[in-house]
Amino acid sequence: MTKAKLIAITALAGLVSAAMTDRRGEARPAASERVVYVGTYTGETSRGIYAFRFDDSSGGLTPLGLAAETPSPSFLTASANGRVVFAVNELESFRGAASGSVTSFAVDPASVKLTEISVQPTRGAGPCHLALDHTGRYLAVANYGGGNFSLFPVGADGRLQPATTVVAGDQSQPGPSTPAVALGHMVGFDAHNRFLLAADKGLDQVLVYRFDASNGGVTPNRPASATLPPGSGPRHFAFHPNGKWLFAISELSSTITTFAWDQASGRLTAGGSVPTRPADVTTGTTAEIAVHPNGRFVYGSNRGHDSIAVFRVDGGGALTLVQYESTRGHTPRHFALDPTGRWLIAANQQSGTLAVFSIDQNTGRLSPVGPLTSVGSPVNILFM
Repeated sequence: MTKAKLIAITALAGLVSAAMTDRRGEARPAASERVVYVGTYTGETSRGIYAFRFDDSSGGLTPLGLAAETPSPSFLTASANGRVVFAVNELESFRGAASGSVTSFAVDPASVKLTEISVQPTRGAGPCHLALDHTGRYLAVANYGGGNFSLFPVGADGRLQPATTVVAGDQSQPGPSTPAVALGHMVGFDAHNRFLLAADKGLDQVLVYRFDASNGGVTPNRPASATLPPGSGPRHFAFHPNGKWLFAISELSSTITTFAWDQASGRLTAGGSVPTRPADVTTGTTAEIAVHPNGRFVYGSNRGHDSIAVFRVDGGGALTLVQYESTRGHTPRHFALDPTGRWLIAANQQSGTLAVFSIDQNTGRLSPVGPLTSVGSPVNILFM
């Protein structure tokens, strides 16, 4: 090798090294890597939100430490540009009131640390879910204990303003012996940003509200809800990419129900339901649901059976079982698919572990990848 070639190769290596390092000498993620944030229940084993580096090429997780110290950040979401992370703080009391809180954080892309921007009371106890509307100007929060849903204006810098709207669940349909109790478990916006939906575990309903993105206004839709069988306990839901179907997972009955979704009227029409666990398993509850980006598969988590149920989406949104895959831990409260649809990470809350799976793009089947990764009481996963 000539001296000139050696110098050229050395210079190229230096440029590559510089590209992988920021101006303060901190390592940047490579092109095949992304950051994953994990929300937790804080206590003896956890202090807030933890960061991990995820290798898209191998499925490997590398701990990056505590990203933000904050109380029980049990659900996370991020702005479209990835500069702000929002977290509910699942508290029963905040600033002397029966309320939890919601916090926004600025993301440092170099260190992946999160710096608090603002915090607001959620106007209801036990906030457990949140979602940004598609303009990024409004944040909806579901208060499980409070039985209501709050809406917060969001500034361009991610700063949260006090809640401008607080909507209580419709309790006009009491049960046969005791009044129904509103237990808001999820909020989400439809693809066209015209409707705000809320899963209410206590009312056995998926509530539908018309949403005005110009001013954040929320009004009950007509029809105002879709009702599931008594004792179902709808927990979370996910839209199909085609915008025609919504899949709702019920915590207490351990089923997934397919709804036809009318994008113009906001009407949900219930179709068939499938069990999420084997017939000989009669205990446990469900938690999370997700639709694969290609629209061909639906995933649901079983707590107690400690598995992910995999379904194929057939004509009309009907679901056919593909697989039950163990999460290799206890109580998979949440799981998330990476944006490419090639990987799934499950959070085993009780055993304090994260389990990575590869996804077969043709069948939807899951295969375990690598060892389990430890983190205290993980309850939510956010791919950035």
